[in-house]
Amino acid sequence: MPKAVCNDVSIEYETFGNPKRPAVLLIMGLGAQMIVWPDRFCHLLAEEGYYVIRFDNRDIGLSTKFDHYAAPRVLKQVLANWFGLKIDAP
Repeated sequence: MPKAVCNDVSIEYETFGNPKRPAVLLIMGLGAQMIVWPDRFCHLLAEEGYYVIRFDNRDIGLSTKFDHYAAPRVLKQVLANWFGLKIDAP
């Protein structure tokens, strides 16, 4: 399977159809691999004349993992934004 590499980060992807046709980029939600987009669905879009691209987000599937970084403190940031507070960067 092909991969795009930039700054030592690789993103695994797969394409269907003719690259000269209009592109449809399928972006899977949090924590799921690109293969959750069914092959049949991708082929149907390609048969309708689209160039279909699906990929594994960073830290998912065959793309680069960042296990050496701590998990983001999302709740703290959301609450700070909700209440209009500034927080120091970690």
